[in-house]
Amino acid sequence: MINILLTGAYGQVGTALRRIYTNKTNFNLILSSLTVPVGNPGISLDVRNKVSINEIFKSLDIDIIIHLAAMTNVDECEKYPQKASEININGTRNLCENFNGYFVYASTDYVFDGKNGPYTENNVVKPINIYGSTKLEAEKIVLGKSGDNLIIRSNVIYDYSRSKANFLNWIIDSLKSKTKINVVNDQYNNPTSADSLALAIYKSIEKNINGVVHWADEELMNRYEFSIRIAKTFGLDESLINPISTNELNQIAKRPLKSGLVSKFLSRKIKIKPLKLDNSLSDIKKRLNK
Repeated sequence: MINILLTGAYGQVGTALRRIYTNKTNFNLILSSLTVPVGNPGISLDVRNKVSINEIFKSLDIDIIIHLAAMTNVDECEKYPQKASEININGTRNLCENFNGYFVYASTDYVFDGKNGPYTENNVVKPINIYGSTKLEAEKIVLGKSGDNLIIRSNVIYDYSRSKANFLNWIIDSLKSKTKINVVNDQYNNPTSADSLALAIYKSIEKNINGVVHWADEELMNRYEFSIRIAKTFGLDESLINPISTNELNQIAKRPLKSGLVSKFLSRKIKIKPLKLDNSLSDIKKRLNK
């Protein structure tokens, strides 16, 4: 039996991974989250607490860590850089420090400056905000610990879930309530379903992939285009969506504008293809209608 500690187990990707591992009898998934939902299994874990982490290591024989827990609100990271550093950098260090197994770290396209995307694994990293900087420093910790560990970068993760920082939830809930919304039309990424990233992580573990890899779904588009595709799939009024520029939002943190990731390398390694957006959205709609 292979024991896997999953941090951020009740986030979007954690939830998708739990679905995958449900029927895998050779794996034992040990769930952890800062807050475990009432009535659900799991360990309440603050990754900033080194003592708690070491207690888990002493009491459980862990073979693999999938580290998803992070401070991901980009503007909050900019506003509270010390907190972002404690969670994203020190939290990762705390998990790595006394662990000698296979470490899988979920990172982001925000390690790039967004001037010339989509990016391959060989492009030069240059974050332009605190969130991207802290994720990059955490990457260095994981790779410095062991070159056999895995960094998997992705971008614009979506699912309809309990997560507050969720673009899909916001679009659907806003349009259902007939609320007019502004969506930027100059930030380009390839939106990636939580199920797609979870499967890529599962397959990477299965094949013991290491180093830095990218995983993102197939189509590069701006956020406005993404929101229109969501509205069409869910039969909602797209005229409520107003395209604006990033500058008009006056966000605290700078955003990479021309970003996105190229997944060809990992796709060949794990022998699966990135998903198409409309197919992923349709699958989510079916799941919600069950």
